Amino acid sequence: MPQGSETPNLAPPSKEWTRILGIGCLATVAAVGGWIAWPRRHSAHAGGVLRRNRAGRNAEVARLGAKVGTTYATTAARKVFATAERREELDRSREMRNAEDIANSLGQMKGALMKIAQMAGYLDDGLPEPVRLALSQLQSQAPPMAPELAASVIEQELGAHPDEIFVTWDPVPIAAASIGQVHRAVWKDPSGAERAVAVKVQYPGVDQAIRADLDNTELVGSMFRAMFKGLDPKPMVAEIRARIGEELDYEREAKNQRLFADNYRDHPFIHVPDVIDQLSTARVLTTDLATGSTWAELLTWDQSERDLAAETIFRFVFRSLYRFQAFNGDPHPGNYLFEKGGRVTFLDFGLVKYFSDDELDVFKQMITSAVLRPDWDRFRSVIEEAGLLRKDAPIDTQQAGEYFSHFYSFVQSDGIVTWSSDYASATVRQTFDRDSPIAQYASVPTSFVIIQRINLGLYALLGQLNASGNYRRIAEELWPMTSGPPSTPLGEIEAAWLATHHRHE
Repeated sequence: MPQGSETPNLAPPSKEWTRILGIGCLATVAAVGGWIAWPRRHSAHAGGVLRRNRAGRNAEVARLGAKVGTTYATTAARKVFATAERREELDRSREMRNAEDIANSLGQMKGALMKIAQMAGYLDDGLPEPVRLALSQLQSQAPPMAPELAASVIEQELGAHPDEIFVTWDPVPIAAASIGQVHRAVWKDPSGAERAVAVKVQYPGVDQAIRADLDNTELVGSMFRAMFKGLDPKPMVAEIRARIGEELDYEREAKNQRLFADNYRDHPFIHVPDVIDQLSTARVLTTDLATGSTWAELLTWDQSERDLAAETIFRFVFRSLYRFQAFNGDPHPGNYLFEKGGRVTFLDFGLVKYFSDDELDVFKQMITSAVLRPDWDRFRSVIEEAGLLRKDAPIDTQQAGEYFSHFYSFVQSDGIVTWSSDYASATVRQTFDRDSPIAQYASVPTSFVIIQRINLGLYALLGQLNASGNYRRIAEELWPMTSGPPSTPLGEIEAAWLATHHRHE
């Protein structure tokens, strides 16, 4: 968690907890296999056909579970007469085989199932390390579709083969993710200038498969009810269906990206590539090509550079939320490119949530009563009205306040805090601890469904960076209730930009 002399101490998760959490993440992946899956092995060279029958996709998940189970059983049998050293060697070998099987299978399945696997790869420290590392590769390097399939989508959507549309076209994708993959190309614009572009191509048939499986909401609702005793899952399921359904529409994603690009136009350290309208449709999205270092490369940089990158990500998320009333709800490492000095390019705007004035006002009231002017009675009233806590819940008001204000611990005090993976793990623990005396009376209203990605995804990333800073003062710059003065060198630079971009305030 953010750690400092004035921040609360959250103990790291026990080994038993992390083991259970790791198994839980994989169990969730398997459970949602009925929700969406890419059914059959899909060679990057041989092409592949997306089976749209739910039974076939479920069978693929069942095969994965059986394969992993067989590996465990075989290893257990071999360990019966093995020495302690040999047992440890067998365990490592089993984890490596399982990691390969899980990553390969989930990478082929694509869609929402792969999204969960991506998230597990950076969120869950309880996963065995080989599995976690294998899943982390899915953030941008999933198994791609065959080159001829990508070309066929381009031809259907833009009216010609990519070799005819672009000056150069690289058939090998630079990134492959859950719904589509990205190719590098060079395009001659109407002025005759050559322009390096990134072309995102949606996997053929993935839209029909996802939409069909999203109709099967009972499984998802059951999963949420298992995690939150007092939860009415219908609003959550409806919100997830709406957001993932929108993510399939690249025309909507293009609109989202244009908005963010305009909002951060000429920003000194936040960059959003421009959309190329002439080359974008519902299944093809073309933007300026962005360059930069990957998340894995960032993790090798000096701590000072990691601190700057973390601050930029934090500023982007909360300025977008509180000033533009929009949240890009897919914060995972594959969506960022980094340059020294804190400059970050933000990619992928398919999952964007827009908030109303009333919804944003609830967030402001929660921060005011939990952080700026602490008042547990007021805070409880706010979260009850928002639907986060049942009004007749027989729990102590201060206890409720401390439970829900956990998410604000990094800004509770004016001082340096250091993010850690322990804080992210504690957040996951609290969110999914169905035995908590408070959680059984808690729920997740519609407006908070996607925002939980901040509490889970963003915090996990900042913890991986081990980032330090006075996040209370940075937050006060971004909160409209305070509009504080610049508190860091990046804040000074951003303030100068804001002075010439009055429409952003």
